[in-house]
Amino acid sequence: MAQVTISINGYGYTVGCTDGQEPHLQAMAKVVEQHIDQIRKIGGQSGEGRILALASLLIADKLHDMEIYITNLEKQLDKQKLKQLKQENEELKKSLNDLADRAESIAGKLNLS
Repeated sequence: MAQVTISINGYGYTVGCTDGQEPHLQAMAKVVEQHIDQIRKIGGQSGEGRILALASLLIADKLHDMEIYITNLEKQLDKQKLKQLKQENEELKKSLNDLADRAESIAGKLNLS
């Protein structure tokens, strides 16, 4: 198990992670730090706990929006897949009907012989 030190709000935190995940954790810490900077620009200094709480809320809000977006995309994909499956089903029905007609035609010709 690897360890990486990340910096959030001016404090260093050593965090354990799976080997190879260090860059990912550092990138996530950078995202948190960007939200903290955004809050500071809007409202100035407000105390560490409040800033971290607001940053958490901003991140949770983005996560919520992304979950809704993904759900909507999944619904669109489901509708497209259903439409595609219905179309394929109709094509298969037509092919089966054509084969049945050909089989009947061949059977009729065999009976005439």
